[in-house]
Amino acid sequence: MTGSRDLTAQIESLINRLRRRQVVGSWSVSLETALLFRQVVSVTRWSQVGTLIKLVKDVGRRLVMAQPRELAVGNIVRRVLRLIRDVYNSEVSSNSVKSVPQKGGRLYELQSYGGSNSFMEILNFLTHSFSHLKPSIISELQEMINELENMYVNIADQAMEHIHSNEIIMTVGKSRTVEMFLKAAAKKRKFSVVVAETSPTYLGHEMALSLSQAGIDTTVISDSAIFAVMSRVNKVIMGTHAVLANGGLISVSGAQMVATAAKHHSTPVVVCTGLYKLSPLYPYDEDSFNDMVAPDSVMRFDEGDLIDKVTLINPYYDYVSPELVSLFITNTGGHPPSYLYRLIDENYDPEDTDI
Repeated sequence: MTGSRDLTAQIESLINRLRRRQVVGSWSVSLETALLFRQVVSVTRWSQVGTLIKLVKDVGRRLVMAQPRELAVGNIVRRVLRLIRDVYNSEVSSNSVKSVPQKGGRLYELQSYGGSNSFMEILNFLTHSFSHLKPSIISELQEMINELENMYVNIADQAMEHIHSNEIIMTVGKSRTVEMFLKAAAKKRKFSVVVAETSPTYLGHEMALSLSQAGIDTTVISDSAIFAVMSRVNKVIMGTHAVLANGGLISVSGAQMVATAAKHHSTPVVVCTGLYKLSPLYPYDEDSFNDMVAPDSVMRFDEGDLIDKVTLINPYYDYVSPELVSLFITNTGGHPPSYLYRLIDENYDPEDTDI
């Protein structure tokens, strides 16, 4: 009972921190979500896999509702559900029993491949306990956690394959993935980086400062100069908040302008991202994935007498369509946008698309 109360407290704590934006960044959110579900699987008592799947979905639904635009939460929930199903199906396969999904997200088994079983044999198998799968599921979850912890290193290790000497690279905003990617390449390559300042957040200034401190030749430009400078750029490397099922990006505001300018000048756009940002959702309504933040960074209230007659919109993200992206560099290697469908199929179960 004590363990159950502690787990409930951990769930409520993460939900509250997500609502208050005390956990910021897709990577931090993903790691904390994965650690929480490892606790959910290990602490709770369950004997049927269907019961565990229902529990994970219930907890996952609450986490997603706490911060709907942090798509990484739902991605981790779906990854956990896929791991549970894979471990279960492996057990079923080893026992030569056919597994069939049932409506409502539950699972049931029909009969062995050798022929039809009696009603009592089927009933006995349906009520069979699968609690012995708990160590295997926890082991798979730990592997996923290790993957998340090594995410930046795995992506940065590929930098030498994509960045060459004397190149001019443009980036936008501040991305930890891109930052480590460029710093890893700078250990053996000499190149220049042009950073768009990304007004009004000016995250580009922070990115430029970090790169310059690492000894990289860095230039900050205003957002209005992106198109003019793009003709001299060899490639664009940017990060992203989320990658949607069609290959579109939910990225920092200003990314759409950079990608469009790169398309006009036939400059390749490379996106560095971990697979935990890959979402099976489609952008039927692009604005639904955006955040409208306070407009005071665009215009302060005391800057004009007519401020009450002006509508100020300050979107935090941009939607970048998939045809503007040339390559995704993930922790499993480089992939073209057309390959994302296979990655989604490998990491998520179609039944879990709608949590």
